[in-house]
Order: sequence, then C-alpha cells, then structure tokens
Amino acid sequence: MTSRIFDGRGVAKAIREHVRQEVAKLRVQADTTPSLVSIIVGDDPASALYAKTKENSCRAAGINHTLYRLPADANEDKVLEALARFNEDRRVHGIIVQFPLPHHIPERRVRCGISPLKDVDGIHPENLGLLMMGAPRFVPCTPLGIWMLLQQSHIEVQGRHAVILGRSNVVGRPLAALLLQKDCHSNATVTVCHTGTRNIEYYASQADILVAAMGQPKIVQASWVKPRAIVIDVGIHQLADGTLCGDVDFDQVSTVASLVTPVPGGVGPMTVAMLLQNTLDAARLSLTR
Repeated sequence: MTSRIFDGRGVAKAIREHVRQEVAKLRVQADTTPSLVSIIVGDDPASALYAKTKENSCRAAGINHTLYRLPADANEDKVLEALARFNEDRRVHGIIVQFPLPHHIPERRVRCGISPLKDVDGIHPENLGLLMMGAPRFVPCTPLGIWMLLQQSHIEVQGRHAVILGRSNVVGRPLAALLLQKDCHSNATVTVCHTGTRNIEYYASQADILVAAMGQPKIVQASWVKPRAIVIDVGIHQLADGTLCGDVDFDQVSTVASLVTPVPGGVGPMTVAMLLQNTLDAARLSLTR
C-alpha cells in the first residue's frame, strides 16, 4: 500500500486566496487594512527566512507587514518597550515575536507582554486559557493549520484516537486542546506523549491520527504507525546533504499510512496561512473595541 499525500500547499493556497478577498472587502467596507508587525531579536538565519516568507505572504494577501529588528544584545526591557509601543498603536492589529529569543531574554515575560487582542500567534496565557476553556480567540498557527488541514481534507476527527508526540506550548498542548473541543470538527480522544512516556512506540501505533512534533529527524518509523493511520509531520530538519526531512521517515511510513504530510509542503504552508487568517481576525476584532 502506498499512502496518499496531504496537499498542504493546495489547501493553504485556497485559504490565502480567501483571506485576500476578505482583506479587500474589509478595506472597502471599514476603511481598514490588516497590519502585522514581526519582531526579531538578533540575526538567526532561520528567523530571517521565516520573516521573509511572512512578508511575501502578507503582501500577496494585501496585509501590511512591518519587520522590527532588535540587536542580539538587546535586553528584556527593550523588547517589552517595543511590544508596549505596538500594543498601543491602533494601526497595528497583529504582533508576532520570532522565537527562539537570545538566552538572556525570558520568553515567558515576552509572551505576556503581547496584547492578547493582538496575539495572532496565540501564545499569550489568556488566549491559551480561552482555548482550554473551549472558547478560543486566537489559536497558535501550527495547531490551527493542522486542524484546518484535517477539516479541508474531509478527515473525520470526531470519535477517533489522536496521538500527539510532543507537548510543547506552541504545538502539542494547544493541538490537544483544539482536538478536544466539543464540536463536529474535533471531539477526538487525545493522547499526548513526551520525553517521559515509556514505550512511546506502543502509543503511536494505537493512533488513528498520529501527529509527530518531537524535533528529531526521521524518528517515527513504519513500525510506529497503525495500518491506514493518518500521519501529520510537524518537524523540519536539514540533513548533512542539504535535503530536508521531518520527524517521520516518510519513505517507510508512506507504505503503511493512508495519508501522510510531506516535508516540506505539508504543515509549513498551513502555519503561514493561519497567521494571515489570525491577522485578518484581529483586524476585525479591533473594529469592535
């Protein structure tokens, strides 16, 4: 059996086009153009590449994008001062801080420094709390992208067993909360595995929907996967030969799974598309305040 490939790029393209149309309507109907500010501290090449991808995607959708750079030796106060300024600027609807930050800046303080009404990356404790309560405002972009990919691909989630490998605050935990929502597009039974999980292969092999977010290249093998399971690969790694791979051994797993996301071209494009959607939603929200 050879699995089908999730078309993350195709679904993301359709979402981006929908956002572009809605942005154009908002500009005409409310004289408002959604605006996103990306804050980068330091000169990490991966952060710079992601910022460029966001800038190009925003431009194509008609969203204003500003890249605000701070030097690597900027202290916590400088970052919080910048956040406070953009929080107060009514022309700015969304704020995203590029992580990881330099080691001397505490990420928790920065997350809390973003206005929860402009937190389009869904990382503020208030937004994470609303998600846990079943009343989400802004959901972190990667979990939201996974959820939308399942929905747009007509994958039945309700009543199925989803196993998430990884408990990070930006993927594993919020995705678990999202899949547990009591609605027709979620309502799954969710197991979250992590570094303290014994016999993780066993839990993975019980999944109808398996999400790999472990940060280890090709760790998920075919023996981990239930026949005809749906496999979603969140990881992305560059190998010594320059090629990219995910947390899933794609060649092996694609002989067992019914659907599997490629790397690149699976979850990544969905993450960017959800950032655009969240920025549009933040602009709409600003009109109610």
